[in-house]
Amino acid sequence: MRGGIFPSAMFARRTGWPLEPNPLTLEIAARREKSLPIFDLTESNPTRCGLDYDATAILGALANSRSLSYEPDPRGPMPARLAVAGYYAERGAGVEPEQVFLTTSTSEAYSFAFRLLADPGDNVLVPAPSYPLFDFLTGLNDLELIRYPLDLDRGWRIQLETLRARVNVRTRAILLLHPNNPTGSFVQREELEALARLGREREIALIADEVFADYPWTKGGGAVGVERTGLVVDPERSRRVATHAAASDCLTLTLSGLSKISALPQMKLAWLVASGPDDLRRRALERLEIIADTFLSVATPLALALPRLLETRRAIQPQILKRLGRNLDWLDAKLRGGSPVRRLKAEGGWYVVLSVPAHRSDEEWAVELVRREGVLVHPGHFYDFAGEGFLVLSLLPPPEVFEASITRLLELVKRSS
Repeated sequence: MRGGIFPSAMFARRTGWPLEPNPLTLEIAARREKSLPIFDLTESNPTRCGLDYDATAILGALANSRSLSYEPDPRGPMPARLAVAGYYAERGAGVEPEQVFLTTSTSEAYSFAFRLLADPGDNVLVPAPSYPLFDFLTGLNDLELIRYPLDLDRGWRIQLETLRARVNVRTRAILLLHPNNPTGSFVQREELEALARLGREREIALIADEVFADYPWTKGGGAVGVERTGLVVDPERSRRVATHAAASDCLTLTLSGLSKISALPQMKLAWLVASGPDDLRRRALERLEIIADTFLSVATPLALALPRLLETRRAIQPQILKRLGRNLDWLDAKLRGGSPVRRLKAEGGWYVVLSVPAHRSDEEWAVELVRREGVLVHPGHFYDFAGEGFLVLSLLPPPEVFEASITRLLELVKRSS
């Protein structure tokens, strides 16, 4: 009958997300309606954090006369792929340009990887805690998401035995975040060796997300490019994987892009690097070329600009590392002296996790912080933390915003404890 007796049949089940606003969203909206200030500790857009960008270099990179011609290459223009290969060479990894595929985002790179590896109903393993986007990416690709735990008591190390127990006949890939978002934990060499053995035995690929890999921290809270300079601050760092793009023991797809490396999320330019045993890599590259050729999604002006945009990282990364270090050191100093709030161990990235008293849920803490203090944080359940008592916040805001926000947060927790 016209009019649709079963209106829900109009749309795919994969898009059946709950769309009702959650209590935190409602509280934010209520505060904005009253024109009250919001101290945003979730801000992770570097273009809104008061950093000094080289506008001449960035805009000049887009002024390439070759952009007037359309010469599509499924992998992306050779100069761009050579620049990506050069980036990995600085990290000690030999990557050939043929291994590189440009994409419009790491989300698209994930989609390419899922389409390459898995059929509908297959599953991928994802760390917990981790970024909530994976629920959407796997769902949109008709895959099941199975979580494997990171061990807080061991510095967020992978619980390998539990991971192995969750692998089944339909597991096609294991996702690794290096460092993890939001826990800031890097993959260790022994973890990668164990996962590579598992991958070989069970014909499972690794998908390594390295978007934050250029932002390791030192022991004292400041930050330094450890792998790039060769500086080893402590023994823990010597066990870190420099990059998964050098992996050769099992099929590995490494993702990154300009969003974090050059702090240019608006440029929408990322890449996927395929590595691993020769035969598997060759077959993966053949199939990826067809996937990429089907979409040809990367804009020519951006692809041609990639070498120069990638170079801008040398000016922007020191600013970000300095910001991360300053805010982290200030936070640690503020938490000394019996505060009921504790910062959890982390090794890198742009985020920090706070442990707060668990006499109320994470969402209740987040809602109360907005309502009473105008401070916006992410509750831990957004990232699938096990249990209550976790808040996630960004270290990117300008120091004056960060310090005012943290002061308000600590005052509220103290009053509520």
